[in-house]
Amino acid sequence: MSCAIHALTLFEFRSYERAELATGGRSVLLFGPNGAGKTNLLEGVSLFSPGRGMRGAALPELGRRLPDESGGRAWAVSMRLGETQLGTGIEAPGARRRLVRIDGEPAAPGRLLDHLRLIWLTPAQDRLFQEGGAERRRFLDRLTFAAEPAHAGHAAAYERALRERTRLLAAEAPPDPAWVSALEARMAKAGALVASARAAGLTALQAEIDARGARPFPQAALGLSGAFEEMALGGADPAEIEARLAAVLAAGRGRDAAAGRALAGPHRADLTVVHRERGRPAAECSTGEQKALILNLVLAQAGRLSRAKSQPNPILLLDEVAAHLDEVRRAALAQEIEALSLQAFLTGVDEALFDHFKGLAQGVRVDASRLIPADG
Repeated sequence: MSCAIHALTLFEFRSYERAELATGGRSVLLFGPNGAGKTNLLEGVSLFSPGRGMRGAALPELGRRLPDESGGRAWAVSMRLGETQLGTGIEAPGARRRLVRIDGEPAAPGRLLDHLRLIWLTPAQDRLFQEGGAERRRFLDRLTFAAEPAHAGHAAAYERALRERTRLLAAEAPPDPAWVSALEARMAKAGALVASARAAGLTALQAEIDARGARPFPQAALGLSGAFEEMALGGADPAEIEARLAAVLAAGRGRDAAAGRALAGPHRADLTVVHRERGRPAAECSTGEQKALILNLVLAQAGRLSRAKSQPNPILLLDEVAAHLDEVRRAALAQEIEALSLQAFLTGVDEALFDHFKGLAQGVRVDASRLIPADG
């Protein structure tokens, strides 16, 4: 299913008082000095996905704030995809619940996935292989729910039950065993679905990477550590994983109470990535190689989703990616995006970084949160 942003409007969002960008469905190159507002615009687009967007910021932080103001203002972002109008924002300063509207009607954030799939890569992800497993789980989960929207709900349900169980086990008074059992049943059911979806997503992504063959971007060998994900990779069905997880949780109550956290479960899983040509873990590769590995994962995901006829085409948000790529890989990136017929929003300080995109995308100079059309 084709999908492209034709118009974007930001109101009191981050550094923007008001900005409008008409794209005509084309890719967009945003260039200008640091601090001009390029990433802010990408962040506005990223909010049309369940969750907190590409920076993970709290809603009150997103509103524009003048130097003499203690908090951010109410803000809104809207976009037009073909004949469909999407909007999101908060109605009052400090509000912690964002509203979503589709063609003017209130909607749950999860409904946004019916209209667009967003995949982003940011400088913060440059340390994906140096950070703890939580960041890699979040990265894998974003890739997973882009193809399987129900995954986001299952992951959230698991986390809610996990937090409540941890709270009960840490209480001074002995918890009600029946209530703990009920929470563990919720965790087991949702956790089994989470582990199964991660395994299926990883398997599909690896197949896509393998099918791409030798390219300028390095190939990755992917793996999942974690007892329940390993069960799923080995062919266990969700019911079998659910039963095993429930038994492990029940047996581990005393240990988990002493530790102050659950020591087993899908929240302990980790994504492993090996640079296939070098035979080395990604964490041991150079910064440039790591960036290229992550970018190839993102492009493989985009390629996989672009062939799903019943789902919208993915839209790529690539923040300061070109600066880390050599000439050959910048050219390959432009060719990949064009070959997949994807819309992409890319940022960079230097316009020259986008020479290979000339004629394929619309150029926009960003200066002090003003959008100035340039030759694309």
